[in-house]
Amino acid sequence: MNLNNKTLIIIGAAGRLGREIVGAALESGANIVAVDQSEQALQVLQAKQGNNKGFLAIEGDITQAASIQRVIAAAVAKFGSLDGAVNTAYPRNDNYGRSFFDVTYEDFCENLSLHLGGYFLFMQQCAKYAVETQARFSLVNMSSIYGVMAPRFEVYAGTPMTMPVEYAAIKSALQHLGSYVSAYTKGSKFRVNSVSPGGILAGQDQAFLDRYNNYCREKGMLEPKDIVGAILFLLSDASEFVVGQNFIIDDGFSL
Repeated sequence: MNLNNKTLIIIGAAGRLGREIVGAALESGANIVAVDQSEQALQVLQAKQGNNKGFLAIEGDITQAASIQRVIAAAVAKFGSLDGAVNTAYPRNDNYGRSFFDVTYEDFCENLSLHLGGYFLFMQQCAKYAVETQARFSLVNMSSIYGVMAPRFEVYAGTPMTMPVEYAAIKSALQHLGSYVSAYTKGSKFRVNSVSPGGILAGQDQAFLDRYNNYCREKGMLEPKDIVGAILFLLSDASEFVVGQNFIIDDGFSL
């Protein structure tokens, strides 16, 4: 996918999916501003890139408007323009991931505020930049297959894992929020879409993997590299008129 001369912000760049996106986008010719909250993880990314003039690592927090504005300003100062972004951030509190009946009202609200609120704030600031500068800008948000369908709770049986209720609320809302922002900025060159992956391999229990994979067509649980192609497409000019949509990549899990 041709991303030559495009400057892109990757939020959560040090994460499992973020690292894959950074590498693939650089290979496709983009300038990359890698953003994460972990200074140590960013140093590892920077060391890997060495003196690559098309790469900038910077700390950032999507729950703080000033931090987002600083990242956008740094991208423009370094590369002269800004053409798009991918948000893979996963902010949450220490109680995130409890079973449904153990989730408190306070934790539910805080996790929605951190995650959905952070995505809202990043969308808002990117849209503001694009509208004010009349820039062509493509934003890709990471949603989830469980933002599209109800969880298959049976695949978690006998494991300590569950599908957090906060996650379902956040990822489903995120898709509609993207459509809202796309409609609100109609007439500008700003667009936002989302990608909803199925499960991604991360050392899960084999019994869980077997049950999960039984619902899929061929591969089952995916690897980060399986998601990247759709993301690069949405960042490229090839998807110029794709606006406010959600791409599902799940090897048939939802069928």
